[in-house]
Parts: sequence; structure tokens; C-alpha cells
Amino acid sequence: MLRVLLTIVLPLVLPTAIYLAWVRTTQPAGDSGPVRWRALPWIWLAGAGTVLLVLVLFVVNVHFGSPETGLYVPPRWENGHIVPGHVEPQR
Repeated sequence: MLRVLLTIVLPLVLPTAIYLAWVRTTQPAGDSGPVRWRALPWIWLAGAGTVLLVLVLFVVNVHFGSPETGLYVPPRWENGHIVPGHVEPQR
């Protein structure tokens, strides 16, 4: 669940959260009214979230993990027990 939150939800919501924080901090001191939701650039925020999501998914899928070299042996039943799958090194 945490992986889904960090790799999908956070990249989609982060541009909007940053933009809303920026709008709130740049308001004049006397104007503490609510944010006008219809005035927000929803298309640009959704596009930025989508681009960030694609970038995060690309980085997670391509750059993490190490390739295993060898022969994969699937799990099997042996002598009444399940032997888990593993990678045998190449000779």
C-alpha cells in the first residue's frame, strides 16, 4: 500500500499541492479568503501530475533492482515439501 501511495498517488497530487501552497503563500496579507477552485489551471496541474507519474514509474521500473544472471528454477514439490523458486548461477 505504501508503494502505491509513493509511486502513484503522490506524483499525481504533488503538483496541485505545491501550486495550492504557492497560491496561499503569495496572497496579500489582508486577503485570507478561500481559494477559488474554478480559477485553478486544472489542465496544467493534471498534465504536470501525469508527467511526474510517468517519470516516477519509469525510474522505479528501469533503475531499481539488479538483473539476476543464471537459470531460474521454478518452485517444485519434492519429498513432501515445496522447494521455493530460485536462480542458479551460470557455470
